[in-house]
Amino acid sequence: MDRKIVLITGATSGIGEACAKKFAKGGYNVILTGRKVDRLKALAEELQAQGAQTRVLVFDVRDRVAALKAVDSLEEEWRKIDVLINNAGLALGLDKEYLGNPDDWSVMIDTNIKGLLTMTRLIVPDMVRRNHGHVINIGSVAGDAAYAGGNVYCATKSAVKALSDGLRIDVADTCVRVTNIKPGLVETHFSITRFKGDEKKANHVYEGIHPLSGDDIADVAYYAASAPEHVQIAEVLVLATHQGNGTVVSRDPNRKEHLS
Repeated sequence: MDRKIVLITGATSGIGEACAKKFAKGGYNVILTGRKVDRLKALAEELQAQGAQTRVLVFDVRDRVAALKAVDSLEEEWRKIDVLINNAGLALGLDKEYLGNPDDWSVMIDTNIKGLLTMTRLIVPDMVRRNHGHVINIGSVAGDAAYAGGNVYCATKSAVKALSDGLRIDVADTCVRVTNIKPGLVETHFSITRFKGDEKKANHVYEGIHPLSGDDIADVAYYAASAPEHVQIAEVLVLATHQGNGTVVSRDPNRKEHLS
C-alpha cells in the first residue's frame, strides 16, 4: 500500500478515535481496535469516506489470546505497521488504596500495563526486523506523581513511563522510535468510566477549567510521528492552560467562555 499504516488500541472513543481521524486525514490507513464493534465499524465507514483504507479488529487488550488471533488475521500487506498507538486504558474509582476494589485493580493493571505489553510484543518485533516503526504510548501526568484516590491508576501510568523508557533503550540500535505522551485533564469518556456511569461526578472533574480534548492529544501524536526520521520525541507532557500538574488546577466558573 502507498499509505502508511497506524494501529490504534481503544479506538472507539476519546483520544483513540481522535487519533484515528487525525492520522487518516494525514494520509494513513488505519487499523481500529477495541471492544465495541458497532462504534468501530461506524468510525471505519467515516474514515473510508475520507479516502483511508481501514481494518477493524474487535478484541479486549486484556485477552492476550484474542489479541494474537486478531493481529494474525490481518492480511500480509496490513502487517507492515508504521505506527502503533497504545491508547487503550482506563481508571476505575477514587477509593483510598486500603479500601480499593481488587477487581477494579485487576482491570486497570490488565488493561493499562499488560494490554500495552501484549500489543508491544505482537507488533514491535516486525518493526525491529524492518528497522522501521514508531510506538506511541498514551501515558498520563498521573504517572509523574500520585494524587489522592489515584493510587493504582497512577501506578499503572508510572509503569507506562517506565515501559516506554525501557523499550526506547531496547530499540536504540534500530530506527524504531518510542514516544510517551502524558496528558493532563482531557474531557473524554474517561471520567464517566472512572465513576461507572455517574455523569454528575464526571462533569465535576472539568468544572471551571477549559480541559484538553482528544483532538489536542491526537495533534501531539501526529506531530511526533511526523518528525524527521532522526528525531525521536521521547516524552511530551500536555496540560490544560490552567493546570499546573497532576494535582494543581486553577478553576474559574467562567473560564470556558474566556478560552472558547
